[in-house]
Amino acid sequence: MHNNPSATPNRHLSPLLTVAHALLLVVLAGGLLLVVPASAQSTEVANTKTGSVLGTVVDTSGDPVPDATVVLQGPAGDRLTVVTRDDGSFAFHNVKAGIAYQVTVTAEGFAEWSSSVTVEPGQEKTLADVKLRILAVQRAVTVSYSEKEVAEQQFKAEEQQRVLRFIPNLYVTYEPHPEPLTTKMKFHLAYKSLTNPVFPARVAGWAGVEQAADSPSQWRQGAEGYGKRVGAGFADAATAGLIGNAILPSLLHQDPRYYYEGTGTKKSRALHAVLASFICKGDNGATEPNYSALGGSLIAYSISTAYYPSSDRNAQHVFRGFGIDIGLHVAGSLAQEFILDKFTSKGKH
Repeated sequence: MHNNPSATPNRHLSPLLTVAHALLLVVLAGGLLLVVPASAQSTEVANTKTGSVLGTVVDTSGDPVPDATVVLQGPAGDRLTVVTRDDGSFAFHNVKAGIAYQVTVTAEGFAEWSSSVTVEPGQEKTLADVKLRILAVQRAVTVSYSEKEVAEQQFKAEEQQRVLRFIPNLYVTYEPHPEPLTTKMKFHLAYKSLTNPVFPARVAGWAGVEQAADSPSQWRQGAEGYGKRVGAGFADAATAGLIGNAILPSLLHQDPRYYYEGTGTKKSRALHAVLASFICKGDNGATEPNYSALGGSLIAYSISTAYYPSSDRNAQHVFRGFGIDIGLHVAGSLAQEFILDKFTSKGKH
């Protein structure tokens, strides 16, 4: 038998390799034993300094609110932000323990929700009742106020005012704060008052009074005299009505209506009615002398000297008619304040 020289070294090396492998395994095992406890100790140290904040955002019906923004704000300015998942859940990890944080939740269409939270070391703090209320929709409504439109509504109501349901009672307003009349409305009121069926009856009745007083005496008695008085009465009333209730009120911006008082003592109401012939409301709401009524009466009776007998074409005739007219205005205002209101059917607007 012959000996193999190459086999001898292999036999000597094999035990050495086995020992080397064993030593390597021992070193690796020792390293693992040292690393794992160190890692666990490091994790344990980290958990003793931080915690977690968890929660689920829902609406008042309990349905989850996805894509809501959740902010965790610390006192030192540190800020963490997350967005809720599809199920409304959120989580903050590595939150410093022992610090009071402010949690704020916002979402489109919902009111903001906020609360304070503090975590203990290693604690997973779950926030309960993170419910968002649906934000009420606020609509800005702009109401445009038109004085002209309100005045038209009030004017239509005044046109329907009737004493005993058939006698027009146009020149009185029962509104506590009536809107001013336009020029068109003032002329329309004058037209309505001069064309209603009661107007001729009133003129005819006053002509009868003049006939009984034989005034003016040059017209004498009889049908001819009565006819002249009726004609003069129509002219007087039409002239005074147009000038005193339409033309001058439009030019001077004054209200020709009587403002019904209705409250206070009888004395104060009577004084208000008497002064109405001398004091009126301007279109601007200010109180001012009643130039329209006073001037209208004077102008109308001055014009009347053109068709009255020569004996009445003088200042005495003008001021006599003016005095009678103002006296009738005062009597009419007192009747409006204390009597006619009870028998006037008022229009609606």
